[in-house]
Amino acid sequence: MAEKAISVRLDADAQRALERLTERGVSQSQAIRQALIDADRIARREQVRADAERIGNDPDDRALMAEIREYMDELAPPG
Repeated sequence: MAEKAISVRLDADAQRALERLTERGVSQSQAIRQALIDADRIARREQVRADAERIGNDPDDRALMAEIREYMDELAPPG
């Protein structure tokens, strides 16, 4: 995918955050790219956590998981 240039208007909070991120010597572009990647990663983790919580609270899903565990235990060699 080709790089795409965009422009963004920063409010005071975003400007301060960008200044903190670039204090380590990275360019503004690098800092913004990494912040977007990090934000996406956090959002995906939160979605996985929410899905796991929803599944964990669903009685039908919990029953299915219990059946799968029992089946897997039956397949395991005696220990």
